[in-house]
Amino acid sequence: MVFGTLRRYFSMRHQNSNKVQTLYDHCNTIFSSFETHPPSSQALQKLASILDTVQPADVGLIEESADDDRGHGFFGINQLNRVARWAQPITYVDIHECDNFTMCMFCFPTSSVIPLHDHPGMTVFSKLLYGSLHVKAYDWVEPPCIVESKGPGSAQARLAKLSVDKVLTAPCETLVLYPKHGGNLHCFTAVTPCAVLDILSPPYREYEGRKCTYYHDYPYSAFSTGKGPGIEISMICDDEAEEYAWLAEIETPDDLYMRQGKYAGPVPR
Repeated sequence: MVFGTLRRYFSMRHQNSNKVQTLYDHCNTIFSSFETHPPSSQALQKLASILDTVQPADVGLIEESADDDRGHGFFGINQLNRVARWAQPITYVDIHECDNFTMCMFCFPTSSVIPLHDHPGMTVFSKLLYGSLHVKAYDWVEPPCIVESKGPGSAQARLAKLSVDKVLTAPCETLVLYPKHGGNLHCFTAVTPCAVLDILSPPYREYEGRKCTYYHDYPYSAFSTGKGPGIEISMICDDEAEEYAWLAEIETPDDLYMRQGKYAGPVPR
């Protein structure tokens, strides 16, 4: 994802690169009948291995310099910098979309954020192409454990367990999340200018029950009682409490600032 005064530049199309075509061909093969024949673990691992080799130039990007930090990086952002933080948009770049999978990129400026959101029933591959990105991700605790949220409208909050909480710096391995594990609900925060290549299958389709929902995470200590057949809250020890959070559904954040970019890499056929 890229923001505002774009310092990310799209390069000339690389005619000799075939990695995008290789990705497309493999996705087309393994996801073509995902409803009746889900891809094998070996097929998914092969996709991750292909993604591990992808470089910015393969998708028409030139790595952005980190000299546009403006003094408000991921750590220690103060109130005076919050306007500047959202002044530049994240750039969304569509590579390919069909009924079975989506290939896309997000170009981020420093400190930009994609808030905590889910991927219902989806498998998602995220390849960091350049820069550094903080990833925080959760998975739902099963069976569900639910409390009444303290937020507006007293919405319900559901217990989730922390799966990922780390800073990635390219080059690094591709992240993979699954419907029930691997961090299906995640938040991305750009530590430096960075870009992520995503492959999602099946794609978001609200009419098929795959709507992108945003959440606010409350510390585990924010609530003391829950209901339903979920784990007993009292059974979570104090030293494990930081591994859990209560997630409450929210509207799409008003400060999620995103714009459409034009893909400049090789077009899969």
